[in-house]
Amino acid sequence: MAVRRVVPNVQSEAVQENREFYGLLGFEEVMNHGWIMTLASPSHPTAQVSFMANDKTAPVTPDMSVEVDDVDAAYAVMRERGAEIVHPLQDEEWGVRRFFVRDPSGRVVNVLGHR
Repeated sequence: MAVRRVVPNVQSEAVQENREFYGLLGFEEVMNHGWIMTLASPSHPTAQVSFMANDKTAPVTPDMSVEVDDVDAAYAVMRERGAEIVHPLQDEEWGVRRFFVRDPSGRVVNVLGHR
């Protein structure tokens, strides 16, 4: 299993303000579903930050997202090790397969793969 990218998720209602502020640092909007917006560096597209009011299909807002090349393997490893699964593995309508797991510090991590 390989990590493709790691994205901090900032809970915020100030989407436009964050787009403008981080735009001053060179970030550009690469995704916006209304409830989540992701900004990325044009020169390093995996350097990203997301802003979300709340998660559309999950009971909590994750603190970060980790994209892996095999989300099913990641899910199996986490369950096998007894990690707390906060949101079950599922396919989402926007093209990702994901689950949430709590890390040892109590942070919620959205582990995902694109379909």
